[in-house]
Amino acid sequence: MLHEKFIRDFLILWATIDPISTLLIFAALTRSMGEETRARMARKAAVYSGFILLGSLVVGQVILSALSISLFSFQVAGGIILFVFAIQLTFGKLTAEIPGLEEDQDLAVYPLAVPSTATPGAIIAVIVLTDNHIYSIGVQAGTAAITSLILFITYRMMRSADGILRLLGRQGAELLVRVMGLILASLSVELIFDAMSTVGIIR
Repeated sequence: MLHEKFIRDFLILWATIDPISTLLIFAALTRSMGEETRARMARKAAVYSGFILLGSLVVGQVILSALSISLFSFQVAGGIILFVFAIQLTFGKLTAEIPGLEEDQDLAVYPLAVPSTATPGAIIAVIVLTDNHIYSIGVQAGTAAITSLILFITYRMMRSADGILRLLGRQGAELLVRVMGLILASLSVELIFDAMSTVGIIR
């Protein structure tokens, strides 16, 4: 059913884009900045992430075809990578310390857009979830709309970072990330099973 696909897409993209982790990183990196600078940083990070994720959605499969990589192989590999990503979310240490930062670096590009928002897992997810051979342009547009919605929510959360963290507390925010990691682990296994079912390996 179409609504079930969109619900699953939302859960996978929410878990891989992971607005809560981006919120924690944004709050730590911009705590000494003025309100106007923080707003500009959040806006740029959301726009850059949108270009990356929606661009991957549009041309990602074309690039795979040019490299003679089947979507089945990519979906299985993607499911495995998403599972590893989920394990890291569930059991890993959440930190806002990002290696390799330079003083004059645009934080909206790195680390806020990449890899915090447009994560490797999210890039893989948007390609896998919009298979040209399975989904119509309308369905793919729906997945693009879901991606855009989550990016907008991420932007609003960055804009409201202090208030959200006061409401949830750091421990509450980290707990939500762990729960999303568990959900993503289950969904990534489903992606692998779906790929195997598509080619008739399992029924």
